[in-house]
Amino acid sequence: MEKHKIELSGITVDFPGVRALNNCDFAIASGEVRAVVGENGAGKSTLMKVISGVYPHYEGDINIDGNDIRISSPIEAKSLGIEMVYQEVDTALFPKLSVGENIMFNRLVQGEEQKAMISWTEIFKTSKKVLNDLNLNINPKALISTLSIAEKQMVLIARAIQEECRFLILDEPTAPLSSVEVEELFKIVRKLSDEKHVGVIFVSHRLSELFEICKTITVMRNGEIVVDKMDISSDLTINQICTYMLGTKFEEIFPRRKTDIGEVLFEAKGLCDGNGKVKSVDIVLGEGEIIGICGLVGAGKSELSKLLFGADKCSGGKIYIRSKEVSIRSTSASTKNKIALIPEERRKEGVFVGLDVVSNLAMACIDKLLYIFAFVNQKKAITNANVYIDDLGIKTPSPFQKVKNLSGGNQQKVAIGKWLAADADIYIMDEPTKGIDVGAKREIFDLIYGLADKEKGVIFISSEIKEVLAVTERIYVMYNGNIQKELITANTNEQEIMYYATGGK
Repeated sequence: MEKHKIELSGITVDFPGVRALNNCDFAIASGEVRAVVGENGAGKSTLMKVISGVYPHYEGDINIDGNDIRISSPIEAKSLGIEMVYQEVDTALFPKLSVGENIMFNRLVQGEEQKAMISWTEIFKTSKKVLNDLNLNINPKALISTLSIAEKQMVLIARAIQEECRFLILDEPTAPLSSVEVEELFKIVRKLSDEKHVGVIFVSHRLSELFEICKTITVMRNGEIVVDKMDISSDLTINQICTYMLGTKFEEIFPRRKTDIGEVLFEAKGLCDGNGKVKSVDIVLGEGEIIGICGLVGAGKSELSKLLFGADKCSGGKIYIRSKEVSIRSTSASTKNKIALIPEERRKEGVFVGLDVVSNLAMACIDKLLYIFAFVNQKKAITNANVYIDDLGIKTPSPFQKVKNLSGGNQQKVAIGKWLAADADIYIMDEPTKGIDVGAKREIFDLIYGLADKEKGVIFISSEIKEVLAVTERIYVMYNGNIQKELITANTNEQEIMYYATGGK
């Protein structure tokens, strides 16, 4: 098997007013699985986009197999055997085309199949072979729209391999996946590196996973590479990686807080959704309390969050706020009762990515920003936005920056900030740290602590058991739509939570 190597020297990238990369050296060879980590804004994505041809305006040198080259476009990168699978898999696929058409798409529109008569038999035969080579049981004739996120990601990897990929960049590949799906992905990565000798760059915020799949690690900070090609061994700890990422000693990611819980603020009794996803759930939340709801993927956590917020139809049960029964049959009823939801899919449901920060932060409190004739008072809206940009430390060059151009952590702050502007009392947060780096996580948790200190109630929903243990007072463990067990956080551990999350009684 032919060996390949890509080497970058002195790579520098400037944007107006910002140096995104500063004199970076990076190299990876065939068969290597390299982790690349860093806070949001550290330069990871910029470096990957230089390699994949998205940012051709770089300074510095790139060498592949001893030949100096210039990567000026994604098409050129593909011709050199460089493929990138982005976190937002839906944007890279055609939902109304089949799996086979998506895998073979580049050859259909650019290659030898671009002719009057297309051999569909050959298209599906070739795509099936690629899927079989990766041990993927996906029907090449199935529509992309019918696949799960994990399957869509596998289709993108299959497309890359069909293009004779030498180097594969995976951007946050495990963020939307369950633990079972993650293990399947890891099997594919191992097969690519061990059998096909593909060099894999694994960009991730989920640091614990890196020890399972990567052999070496590169750490970036402030546009520079601060640690390069360090072996991931038993001697390396997550806290050490965090220290390299942040530049300061990082003893404890999630500091404990002193709790002072007040009267019962929110209570649900016998809540169910009629679809079997949520079955007669009882929960209680006090003033100033942070409770956790955790469980495996499919346990019903997200369905419960939408039921509590009135986004999904409730078929039974009652909800009380400060001991008074209320009807939560719609999201507008929730807003009226000062209930906020920060959903798991923030880009799809939590923010309007095509609108600016000002508009997003005004959404939940727009009634306070209107003129007498129902027109928005732009001056008030800008003032409102600036307050929460400052209070939450939202990193944006302007209040008029579109939210889609912000980092994941800052998008999450905007999603939370709009409810702060509405002065909500009960915050339902579904996977609030999904896809954000350790520094941004710390800021989100500081924000959650601040809400609790103001006697707000927080329902923290997460599949990250360590985080639930770190920030809550009590934990409800879900299994198969039920609350399997209620635990006092200080008196439990990961093993006990996992026992109940897998159906133990």
